[in-house]
Amino acid sequence: MPREIDEAWVDEAIARYRRIQTAQAEFDRAAAMVAVTVRSSDGTVEVDVTASGVITDVRVLGALHGRTGRELSEAVTAAVTAATEAARWAREKLRAEAFADYPSLAD
Repeated sequence: MPREIDEAWVDEAIARYRRIQTAQAEFDRAAAMVAVTVRSSDGTVEVDVTASGVITDVRVLGALHGRTGRELSEAVTAAVTAATEAARWAREKLRAEAFADYPSLAD
């Protein structure tokens, strides 16, 4: 007994898949363009990161007189860690905006 193919359902599934692909591509482009800047808690290091997680700049602010290499390393580590969290936050915000019209797969 052959199965019937619901062509309308297949066409709708293909259209939905293409819309999701388009939305994902737009999301990826937006994530690469959105930048967040964070600083280490002591204000010594500033890091720019995109929502896609790419660090685009690291700056050491002010004079380093009296600071040890270890202190500078800790400031860089703190700023990069904060940048990672900032990128995650920005991605989540973008994702909520870009995919607001799509139902959750968990629902």
